[in-house]
Amino acid sequence: MALEDDIKNTTEKFGGKVKEAAGSATDNKDLKAEGKADQVSADVKDKAADVKDKAAEIGEQAKDFAEQAGSNLKAAFGKLKEGFSEDGNK
Repeated sequence: MALEDDIKNTTEKFGGKVKEAAGSATDNKDLKAEGKADQVSADVKDKAADVKDKAAEIGEQAKDFAEQAGSNLKAAFGKLKEGFSEDGNK
């Protein structure tokens, strides 16, 4: 997750806690609910960023795997080609 997004989400979560506490202290149910909603929103954004980061990591691993598989195939075909050219009859 980008540092800027992390800071925004942490700020939103903290602000939500403050709103919730203020709503509790003043018996303002709407403010309390808004504070809880802000906290949930920040948590959802954090989780979404985590999923995005994990997807990027898996994508990189898949790319590395595909590159290795391609290298292995190229090497195998090279050895097969050498075998044909050495014998001449294959």
